[in-house]
Amino acid sequence: MDAATQYALAYALSTSAGLRGILTLAVVSIAVQLGILHPPAAFAWLGSGPVTLALAAVALVEILGDKIPVLDHAFHVVQTILKPAAAAILVGGIVHTRNTPELYGLMALGALNALGVHAASAAARGASTALTGGIANPVLSLLEDGVSAVMIAFAFLAPLLGTVLAILLTVLVVRAARKILAQRKARGELPQPDGY
Repeated sequence: MDAATQYALAYALSTSAGLRGILTLAVVSIAVQLGILHPPAAFAWLGSGPVTLALAAVALVEILGDKIPVLDHAFHVVQTILKPAAAAILVGGIVHTRNTPELYGLMALGALNALGVHAASAAARGASTALTGGIANPVLSLLEDGVSAVMIAFAFLAPLLGTVLAILLTVLVVRAARKILAQRKARGELPQPDGY
């Protein structure tokens, strides 16, 4: 896999990790098991059977737990750490570089990408809870599952197209979060800065 494809795959998957961090990491682990991906030596553990099984089990908990109102908010708090960590591992397991500081920088960018997507998703979930009492949250969760699955599929099948979709997803999610925050601010649900 050439460098451009590695970067495209890493970016698309780190974006997906912002929605479903452990699921994305589990899929990468399976891809390593099947010989589709060949991680650098430091990340070879991604292809071990116990790691793949553990990630698959936790991914199932991630998906099911996110459908339960109230519990989904607890999951989102924990995932504020897990999703960026998963994205950093994804980048480290995909990108081959001889320069360790460069790899750490790319891993940090992947983590920040996932954190940004997660923050926007959490804002949408908060708005859903405020507007529907959490009733619509499982629907949003299913939508996130579907978007993440599509992102993962495109990342592997057409990494460059997956990158374009990841950029579009990021723009849409950030715009939606900004709109939600603006509406909440207009309704007085958010504190105003001093002087307003």
